[in-house]
Amino acid sequence: MSVVDTSHPAVRSLFGLAVGDAFGAQILMPGDHPAVLERRLPPTPWNWTDDTEMACSVYSTLARYGHIEQDALATSFAAHLDPDRGYGSAAERMLLRYRKGESWREVAPAMFGGTGSWGNGAAMRVAPLGAWYGPDVDAVVTEAAKSAVVTHSHPEGVAGAVAVAVAAAIAATAPGIPPGEFLQAVASRVPESEVRRGIHAALDLLHTDDPRDAGQRLGTGHRTSAPDTVPLAMWLAARNLGSYEEALWTAARVASDLDTVCAITGGIIAAGPGSASVPPAWLQACERLPEWVAG
Repeated sequence: MSVVDTSHPAVRSLFGLAVGDAFGAQILMPGDHPAVLERRLPPTPWNWTDDTEMACSVYSTLARYGHIEQDALATSFAAHLDPDRGYGSAAERMLLRYRKGESWREVAPAMFGGTGSWGNGAAMRVAPLGAWYGPDVDAVVTEAAKSAVVTHSHPEGVAGAVAVAVAAAIAATAPGIPPGEFLQAVASRVPESEVRRGIHAALDLLHTDDPRDAGQRLGTGHRTSAPDTVPLAMWLAARNLGSYEEALWTAARVASDLDTVCAITGGIIAAGPGSASVPPAWLQACERLPEWVAG
């Protein structure tokens, strides 16, 4: 499958992730700023961040091998590391060690005093994987976890990746699913964790129309952890599965790690068909994906 095959849910998801990431990275005044409240699009071009760069490695590994070949994924992450894309300092150091030949099997679990990372990095890049496997949810869970531990071996980091991948798979295969059923279906496949508890909290908050209330209860990504980021993205996606724009403008009012929340949310929603698609003007504004993603 080619990255130009925009009929495939995984490709739609990858573009939705990249545009969401780039959109979020350009919003300099998130919250109730007039530019956000009036929904004025940021100036172009919209450049994407490490979220998209790593998602391209996930997609290209799937396209090449048909599954997550972990050594190849780690090599791709390291080979395409561009420090100017906004990588966190710990992630940059990790990938530089991979580039020098150290094994992810030793480096990733040793991070943060031996706990492994529970950041949102595994979740931010994984939506296209969920869309790739679609109805095979067992494969979605297995391959999402395999993709996560290459850099994020803490159970919360893995749970965040599983949640996002399952959400994208559901968006791709069950258009029109009610928000509550969507969140229940995601939570049912996520291992016991703070991420899972956050998704259940998002389910309880589906009635609220105030994104600030949701952010206060679910987290905004301020701590860049999976438990502080994924539940809000789930709430945004569940309420806006048919409206990419609405989801991202709502995110701009509440999220702290805005590019990542928008990447996750956009990647999930764009996996769906029809009205979930990315607006053409937003696609035109976004920086093109790298040529290497097509293999």
